[in-house]
Amino acid sequence: MPSRLRYRPHSVRAKLVAMALATTFAALVTMAASMLAYDLMAFQQNWVDDLTTQADIIATVSAPAVGFNDPAAARQNLALLRVRPQIEAGAIYGPGGRLFASYAVSPADTPVFPAQPGLVGYRIEGGHMVVVHPVVENGERVGTVYLTARYRLLDRVGTYSLILGGVMLGSLLLAALVAGRLQLAITRPLRDVTDVARSVMERRDFSLRVRHGASGELGTLVDAFNNMLAEVERRARALQDANRTLEHEMTVRQGAERALLLADRRKDEFLATLAHELRNPLAPLRTGLDIMRLSGGDPAAGERARGVMERQLKQMVRLVDDLLDVSRINTGKLAIRREEIELHAVVSNALEIARPFIDAQGHTLTVGLPAGPVVILGDATRLAQVLSNLLNNAARYTPRGGRIALTATVADGRLRISVADNGIGIAPPMLGAIFEMFVQADASLERLNAGLGVGLSLARKLVELHEGTIEAASDGTGQGSTFTVALPVLARTAAPAPAAPLALGQAGPFRILLVDDNVDFVTAIGALLRTLGHTVQVCHDGAQALAGAAAFAPDFAFLDIGLPLMNGYDLARALRALPALSRTVMVAVTGWGQQKDRDLAFAAGFEEHLVKPVSVEQILAILAGHREGVAVADRG
Repeated sequence: MPSRLRYRPHSVRAKLVAMALATTFAALVTMAASMLAYDLMAFQQNWVDDLTTQADIIATVSAPAVGFNDPAAARQNLALLRVRPQIEAGAIYGPGGRLFASYAVSPADTPVFPAQPGLVGYRIEGGHMVVVHPVVENGERVGTVYLTARYRLLDRVGTYSLILGGVMLGSLLLAALVAGRLQLAITRPLRDVTDVARSVMERRDFSLRVRHGASGELGTLVDAFNNMLAEVERRARALQDANRTLEHEMTVRQGAERALLLADRRKDEFLATLAHELRNPLAPLRTGLDIMRLSGGDPAAGERARGVMERQLKQMVRLVDDLLDVSRINTGKLAIRREEIELHAVVSNALEIARPFIDAQGHTLTVGLPAGPVVILGDATRLAQVLSNLLNNAARYTPRGGRIALTATVADGRLRISVADNGIGIAPPMLGAIFEMFVQADASLERLNAGLGVGLSLARKLVELHEGTIEAASDGTGQGSTFTVALPVLARTAAPAPAAPLALGQAGPFRILLVDDNVDFVTAIGALLRTLGHTVQVCHDGAQALAGAAAFAPDFAFLDIGLPLMNGYDLARALRALPALSRTVMVAVTGWGQQKDRDLAFAAGFEEHLVKPVSVEQILAILAGHREGVAVADRG
């Protein structure tokens, strides 16, 4: 056993040995005290008996001398005490208590005898034992024998204590040896348990176990300790697994919280920007109305005002359309037509949309396309929307008088369309986030052109619906940027024939029922249709429209959905039940444009579905399409 364990004062082994020694010591001290007390009592009694016997002998032999008043004979009798050197002095007192004869062990010593011998018996005085014994002659006390001896009680105690101390020391050593041997059966298992417990605390290793061969209660203790370590190990592993899971969940949650905070901040920025962007067109519209009201009969001023109002209205419609498209894509409600389209036609449509804004900014636009036709499978309108968004972004974030280039190349069955500019560029950290919702390359208040931050996100999602990709590249802030769209190319290169443009104003005249609670909108549309030769009846609630519908018998009924008294769905069902309106074409005109809203409209009996704001061109297209027996509007 290691010495550090053998002599450690606080170990179980040391405590067990100390307990055994303490018990042995207590027993030995009790025994020694008892033996010493007994020995002292016996020692004293022996001395008393011995001196009393001596005094009795002296009294017997000296009685005649006292009776005949012969001090010399009495002194001779006392001299016999020399054979007992421990008796230091002796004396015989006469009948009156007078000193009759005396004796001292050493002639040089002159003992001092008391005037009276005192009471019969013995007493201890200053380390001496004094015995007083009567001298009796014929039954009559004729004198007294007085003896004094050195009473070496302390010597006896010291000697006996030395003997007992040696015996006790030997006994304790023997007890320590025996206890040290016997305690191994107890302390070895406990020591092993202690060592394992210390290692577990220091190393946090719960796989350690106590090796033992103990039996009985100690064996049960060791087994219980090992079982406890096994249970702690199992729970520690479970806790570690739970902690790792919790750390992962915390990391995910923190990431989600950061994403939510970022999304919330972007949402707030988006709402503020949306309010700003929607207010921007409202000011010119209000100004245009004021010009038309105050200009009187000035046709030129009215024409300029109308031009401003049309441009601003198109801007508002574009903003709303972008938001609706993003919503439809996020909810999985946007479907694209897949048909063979030619690249040049898509680019032409995009340029037709974006060129007015590019020219207004004074930019130089260059276009480079492959010489031959390039056919792709997709939705021409949506792809034109993607390219027009990229061109508008390039124009918006390029200082006035900048350069914009649209180029397209075909390689390895992929069409790559790039829109490059020499504008403000994109910081490297923003390249990965520029396609996220509501993110803008320049979000400062000092930017010259604002936006909602949805154009690039919408463009990416539209491209992904065409199984393509879109990437952004920039050398940094102020170094311009390049957006590249990659799409699969069809093997065949025959371009579809362009559709003939629809001539407005060719349809009619028709009987048209307009039902909308927006008085200004429905009155203006009704007035415009009347100028085109149509017969128009305007109503502002469902009950009014139903009351006069049978007598009016319209060819077309344009119905708002959110009507007072009776909603548009119920009104459509009621009108469809009237025999006079069996051939009436009913068109839903509403601000609700999701697919479920279209499905509800068609289920209610509508044949067309228009989303506000509705232009007169859309209405005339429906009139012309049904005149020719062609359904112009898309039913979803």
